[in-house]
Amino acid sequence: MVTPSTESPKILDPNADSHPTPPGTTRWTIEDSEELYRIRGWGEPYFSINAAGHVTVSPKGDRGGSLDLYELVTALKQRNLSLPILIRFSDILEDRIERLSACFSKAIARYKYNGVYQGVFPVKCNQQRHLIEDLVRFGKPHQFGLEAGSKPELLIALATLDNDGSLLICNGYKDRDYVETAMLARRLGKTPLIVLEQADEVELVIAASRQLGIEPLLGVRAKLSTKGEGRWGISAGDRAKFGLTIPEILHTVNRLKAEGMLHCLQLLHYHIGSQISSIAVIKEAIREASQIYVELAKLGADMKYLDVGGGLGVDYDGSKTNFYASKNYNMQNYANDVVAEVKEACQERQVAMPTLISESGRAIASHQSVLVFDVLGSSDAATALPAAATADEHLIIRNLYETYQSIRPENYQEMYHDATQFKDEAISLFTFGYLSLSDRARAEQLYWSCCKKILVIVRQQDYVPDDLEALEQIMASIYYINLSVFQSAPDSWAIDQLFPIMPIHRLDEEPTQRGTLADLTCDSDGKIDHFIDLRDVKSVLELHPLQAGEPYFLGMFLGGAYQEIMGNLHNLFGDTNAVHIQLTPKGYRIEHVVKGDTMTEVLGYVQYDAEDLIESIRRQTEQSLNENRISLEESQLLLQHYERSLGQYTYLVS
Repeated sequence: MVTPSTESPKILDPNADSHPTPPGTTRWTIEDSEELYRIRGWGEPYFSINAAGHVTVSPKGDRGGSLDLYELVTALKQRNLSLPILIRFSDILEDRIERLSACFSKAIARYKYNGVYQGVFPVKCNQQRHLIEDLVRFGKPHQFGLEAGSKPELLIALATLDNDGSLLICNGYKDRDYVETAMLARRLGKTPLIVLEQADEVELVIAASRQLGIEPLLGVRAKLSTKGEGRWGISAGDRAKFGLTIPEILHTVNRLKAEGMLHCLQLLHYHIGSQISSIAVIKEAIREASQIYVELAKLGADMKYLDVGGGLGVDYDGSKTNFYASKNYNMQNYANDVVAEVKEACQERQVAMPTLISESGRAIASHQSVLVFDVLGSSDAATALPAAATADEHLIIRNLYETYQSIRPENYQEMYHDATQFKDEAISLFTFGYLSLSDRARAEQLYWSCCKKILVIVRQQDYVPDDLEALEQIMASIYYINLSVFQSAPDSWAIDQLFPIMPIHRLDEEPTQRGTLADLTCDSDGKIDHFIDLRDVKSVLELHPLQAGEPYFLGMFLGGAYQEIMGNLHNLFGDTNAVHIQLTPKGYRIEHVVKGDTMTEVLGYVQYDAEDLIESIRRQTEQSLNENRISLEESQLLLQHYERSLGQYTYLVS
């Protein structure tokens, strides 16, 4: 994916019990952490590392002002806001809108485009009220609108969007109520564009228009032949879920013309998928869509808008490539290509240039939130330096110890297979009763010590043999995190989406541990074991050893789109605490605090009444008291714990 680093590898002692910076070499610096966690690639201009080894947040990008994320989290904890906590930076949201609008403004000026750009935010990316309200407020100077993909989202958009001239794009499945509500919104001075995405929707719109006596503003969504990329590539093509084929578009034109409503058709929309990683795909799609647009204008439709949909990618791994978790273009490249292609098509056919619309939800919302969570503990393979084998120990033990002593850079691969064979023999001998439990434990400890010693050598190699590729993950520690992956990072679980994850402090120390993350749920899938890397995707994350009595905080970044609303209540872990932070000349201001779910609230989601539950426990304690199975003091303590728990956060409180 990326050209490998040309820096010389650090030489480590294969006999060492851990992996500290070797004596005589340069000590670990924050620059090392920047390179390791790729923060300059995915984080600029919002995230960096300061001299104290803490992640900093610059909510206004390169316009100045920053916050120490570790200090912010500490201050929030002092306000009795427990982790995990979702921190939303309102200024980042504003900056993303301004950057996107500025890129299109530059492109319009560069290509002398006779039209304007009006973005819309797809509400489905993040429907949280405070975020949508902020977005509408920040979007006013740019006439930034909203896109609704369902009836509930339409209700949000109608009540929230009060910007004169801003657009309301009405997508998704529609019934009569949806269509009539959108049409009636014109009476409120709004500009609702009803996008026809199913072949039968044209009849629904015609009937509603007759009934209400209101002319609708209409668009059609085209199924392009251009194929998208990655997981969402099926958003385009003949078998896409939404959109009209070219014959269906022509049928729609003819029906509207027959009803004297062809002038109502003013918009062409398409969507080739979310997170488009290659600019070539974007160019191909806009070229095809531009031709459809000018043809519709030539057929007599009063075309005014071209909606290029979503797809503007986010560089999750910082590689700036066409890897699925990255993109090989920037925002300005994107705007330039859209503007240039549309202008060329319209000029050639002498058609007026449309208002350009994009539904760039991921690119606007992803950066504005950071999820911070704490580590509860860790589990490591037993790899302490082994005691020497004695002559009276079982032969398999002596063989394993001899293997451990023999491991060298020139024979590590052979020794790995020997150690594995002896470990398997030890388990077989134990199964048939020829090895004691303590002997088996000794054999396993020796095996893991061999693996650790071999792993130190493997990390120095330019090429890792295929049979040793899994060793890093096998030897990885498990860091237990105060989080539900299903609630807070569902795309990581469901579709292996990569999010940047890193410690938010101790970044001036070398992270000598390698680990995977296991969440609080009692599900083996409740883990994160794929992380961004320079070359591809790595199965372990570099972490610091836990220190007794000291908290260890990790942050998940770029998760501000989709994750909050798509999370589920697996094991009844609910919404996390959330705060909205705005930068001020003197530091920051907490605009909103949204408390996470309590146990009473999540139990209510699955139809349990807290008072009924308390009463059930009370009856059980009374019966146990009568049967002398519990003391009065114990029964009261149980009831106190039960009632107090119902009002508490669903996550563990440190």
